[in-house]
Amino acid sequence: MPIIWLQTNIQAPIDRCFDLSRSIDLHTLSTQQTDEIAVAGVVSGLIDLHETVTWEATHFGVRQKLTSSITVLERPHRFVDEMVKGAFKRIWHEHRFEALTAEETRMTDTFDYTSPLGFLGKLADALFLKKYMTRLLLKRNQVIKEVAESNQWKEILQREKVIE
Repeated sequence: MPIIWLQTNIQAPIDRCFDLSRSIDLHTLSTQQTDEIAVAGVVSGLIDLHETVTWEATHFGVRQKLTSSITVLERPHRFVDEMVKGAFKRIWHEHRFEALTAEETRMTDTFDYTSPLGFLGKLADALFLKKYMTRLLLKRNQVIKEVAESNQWKEILQREKVIE
């Protein structure tokens, strides 16, 4: 049961970071390397409490689907998404946001998962899976940081408002 814990400091207000982290469109942008797209549930805009999204992506040469639900949302400080259906036995991902100043936010990810296949899953975690998942999360966080710190956030969040 590996746990990945990451912190990212972002030079942007907490509300902006929180909303960008819930953006389906920004998530898609951050996962271009796996051709990830939202195919069911909330497929664009901001995901909210009790809403689900089904992602389709290619990992390790295999096209896979994963459905997750927002189970906790405490704007703008915290939200949790949990796997409802997918290849893993379990995924619990907490996103925390702390305003360090009016223009700086610390974003903390706690990604807690259980691989399928018992011992073989644990072996995969040790050999490559935890590193792979960490790289995906680091890439996502880097894109959130870059968008939040540039003017790109306006385009993404204004698009979200039009969709709502």
